[in-house]
Amino acid sequence: MDGFIKTLPKVELHLHIEGTLEPELMFALAKRNSIDLPYESVAQVQAAYDFDDLQSFLDLYYQGAQVLLHEQDFYDLTWAYLKRCKTDHVIHTEIFFDPQMHTARGVPFDAVINGITRALEDGQEQLNISSHTIMCFLRHLSEEDAIETLQQALPYKDKIIGVGLDSSEQGHPPEKFKRVFEQAKELGFLTVAHAGEEGPASNIWDGLDMLHISRVDHGVRCIEDESLVQHLVEKQIPLTVCPLSNVKLKVFDHMRDHNIVELLRKGLCVTVNSDDPAYFGGYMVDNFLAVAHALNPSKRELAKFTENAIEASFLTLEEKTALKEVLQHYIDKQLKPIL
Repeated sequence: MDGFIKTLPKVELHLHIEGTLEPELMFALAKRNSIDLPYESVAQVQAAYDFDDLQSFLDLYYQGAQVLLHEQDFYDLTWAYLKRCKTDHVIHTEIFFDPQMHTARGVPFDAVINGITRALEDGQEQLNISSHTIMCFLRHLSEEDAIETLQQALPYKDKIIGVGLDSSEQGHPPEKFKRVFEQAKELGFLTVAHAGEEGPASNIWDGLDMLHISRVDHGVRCIEDESLVQHLVEKQIPLTVCPLSNVKLKVFDHMRDHNIVELLRKGLCVTVNSDDPAYFGGYMVDNFLAVAHALNPSKRELAKFTENAIEASFLTLEEKTALKEVLQHYIDKQLKPIL
């Protein structure tokens, strides 16, 4: 099973690039940019990664991002993630980035998007990993700030396929961002949003009805509303679930309590993702292994997570078909009947 997982082709749809900042790179960038960190060593940073909740994680997350100042910093961050993708057999990734986190510190928007995009282009050329970029609005900030960020993104529209909504769900419901999502859709951006992680199932309904999102990031609390579950099944609205993140942030006490396999068996279009892997203890292989060891899915069910992710991606039909052929070839080779 472990060998099957390690080489299974994977597609990641819920990944915050700032959340891939490993302690070693954090220290290297701090040194390069002459920034003082409140930690003496990599070990001290790792010790700080014992969060009580989402907010305590976010506090550390924003602090770590202080070392990201220049285009090359964002390139190095993204390239390090792509190398991990190659190791984990991730064949396509759709990454989030949080421009407001950086522009609020005086970092130019173009330094962020150009550094990320340049690395993704090299990832396609050198590693054969396709990708898209999704710009997220920070929900603890105002909608006016989000609208201003949307305007800043317009010169780079060819590099950004969609917009999302992340950060603290509690106290910042979807309706707060109704206007900016309407504007983004009118401009041709695809839309996603975090909902149903620390917030209630009603946030998922509101994300669908008010923001008109095409997929739900997290969404695990849909299980609290049977009519919502049925709606998600009927419409095959994807959920980008992040198992290790959910346990780390106490959405579930233990991986054995997670509902991802239950949701899969109910017919929902659920996918496996790593969210903020440097902070949550695992990239894609780690998440698949954690699910497999705790919840005992079959190999075909594990492959179904990839099939769902291909279908849920923002790739063209032709590109999806090509990736499905890669996956099917792997399944046929691994699960061929023993004569």
